[in-house]
Formats: sequence, structure tokens, C-alpha cells
Amino acid sequence: MEVRRITINIAGRVYPLNVPAAEEETLRKVGKQIENMIKDFEQNFDVRDKQDALAMCALKLGTNAEVTSMNYEKNINSANERLIRINQSLNEIGK
Repeated sequence: MEVRRITINIAGRVYPLNVPAAEEETLRKVGKQIENMIKDFEQNFDVRDKQDALAMCALKLGTNAEVTSMNYEKNINSANERLIRINQSLNEIGK
């Protein structure tokens, strides 16, 4: 697995990272999204410093991740229920 050394700039700080080549684009994209979120929070809310903006980003990203996880679980459960009903119907037809 190829590893690349990249730097990500977040809130005026540079973070050197060693990442698998396959993850480089994703990390750069996420870093850019965080930078955009920070700018948005600074422009639209009473944000005193970068740490406050980063805390708000963490809350927003954590909330988004939790909602996504809950929706995923609901979709899996719904799909499982449908498969059980289909299987029951097929068993009844096969009798």
C-alpha cells in the first residue's frame, strides 16, 4: 500500500500527515470542507476565535455522522423486514 505525505491546513495551522494514497483525495476534501465551515461560522455567528469555530464544526460533523448512522440502521432494519416478508411469501407459495 502506497503511503503519501501530505499537509492539510485547518484554522491557520498546518498538519503533516502520512496517508494511504487512496485516502488522500478524501482527506483533502474534508479539510477543505472544514475550512469552509469555519469561514461560514465566523461570518454568520458570534464566533470569538478559531477554537470556537472548530468546536462548532465538531458538533455539526458529529451530529451529521450520528444522523447518517441512525438512518443507515433504519434502512438496514427496513430492508431486513422486507426480506423476511418476501421469504415468508416464497415459502407459502412453495408449499
